[in-house]
Amino acid sequence: QVQLVESGGGLVQAGGSLRLSCAASGRTFSSYTMGWFRQAPGKEREFVAAIVWSGGSTYYADSVKGRFTMSRDNAKNTVYLQMSSLKPEDTAVYYCAARRGFVATKVEGYEYDYWGQGTQVTVSS
Repeated sequence: QVQLVESGGGLVQAGGSLRLSCAASGRTFSSYTMGWFRQAPGKEREFVAAIVWSGGSTYYADSVKGRFTMSRDNAKNTVYLQMSSLKPEDTAVYYCAARRGFVATKVEGYEYDYWGQGTQVTVSS
């Protein structure tokens, strides 16, 4: 059974940084793409970033490009989202997701097969 567990959320001031982690278990993820999504109160869930586990190709939403970096640690079966220059509009619950395949440009939630429980990120102005 696939399990995705996020951690690292919290409260940070605008301009600050946070690193989110997503520990994946339950199978070998070498043929998976991992993604981060977020959902702010009253808003639709939106794509943030994705990484192809094998090879490390990444793709980012325009809103976070240049500020966020997604990476993975094969030995720990963990993906990360390094967030810098945070803005109040980055405030949301951040979710880790996984899908079979090697395409990082899938940005719709329904294209992902597994989801974590989410971690809250709050950026104060």
